[in-house]
Amino acid sequence: MPVELPDGVFAAALTPLHPDRSIDHPRFAEHCRWLLANGCDGLAPMGTTGEANSFTVTERMQALDTLVEAGIPAHRLLVGTGCCAVPDTIALTRHAVEHGVGGTLLLPPFYYKNVSDDGLFAAFDQVIQAVGAARLRIYLYHFPQMSGVPIGQELIARLRQAYPDTLAGMKDSSGDFEYMRANLQAFPGFRVFAGTERYLLATLRAGGPGCISATTNVTAPLAGQVFARRGWPDADGLQEQLTALRMTLEAFPPIPALKALAARRTGHADWRTVRPPQVPLAAARLDELVEKLASLAGADTLEGL
Repeated sequence: MPVELPDGVFAAALTPLHPDRSIDHPRFAEHCRWLLANGCDGLAPMGTTGEANSFTVTERMQALDTLVEAGIPAHRLLVGTGCCAVPDTIALTRHAVEHGVGGTLLLPPFYYKNVSDDGLFAAFDQVIQAVGAARLRIYLYHFPQMSGVPIGQELIARLRQAYPDTLAGMKDSSGDFEYMRANLQAFPGFRVFAGTERYLLATLRAGGPGCISATTNVTAPLAGQVFARRGWPDADGLQEQLTALRMTLEAFPPIPALKALAARRTGHADWRTVRPPQVPLAAARLDELVEKLASLAGADTLEGL
């Protein structure tokens, strides 16, 4: 039987690159170890923040291979495997399941817009049937601002009816907390992770498992405190600090900004490297970001500012 993903704080892990833009596998494992030691209960590699759609299928498989070989616990990984081409999704999902990951995070096929629920169901159904593993656990990736393909309640209900053991939950990056709450209420046992730590405490209080966020690459220590103290009187104050940090980070291009902060924290300039169409954050913008973050309550949890 598969090991379920833990509840708590997940980072949509950044993918460090060499200057030639190939994946820096040792630094990737190092970053994942740092996250797990500094507030994260799990990791979501090869998602949006990890620049997954800028990598080939082979590169994405190699990234997971090397993480597991480096000792990153597979059961704490929610690996992004969704692609435009269903056969690519099948290959990545099968590969992740073979490694014993805690779950796979599936974007819908996202090039064609205004597709029907029948079409989306057919895509997810094909993946589940082709992988054919009892230990497969799928988390839908609802990110309509980026994918252009929303995942509605009728589709969730249909997939849950067809695959009650396989369809485990969702990462909701829509920013619509009421939709997250509605899904938690409508589908008992369906694990809806907030796509932002801004809603971490609210999600936990609504019965959700936690958050999976880009900015927890930076805010994980404080986010971990919120999760650990969710039942304590100081939880709301900690959440206010966490929300302020998140909203400050949101005003900057996320991947370049987070990588620039990782470079500052670690002293490794190569962290600033991104794959086009991303471009590195300008030095002046980094200075502006650091100044704003440093002025906020809770900034003492951020290393390397």
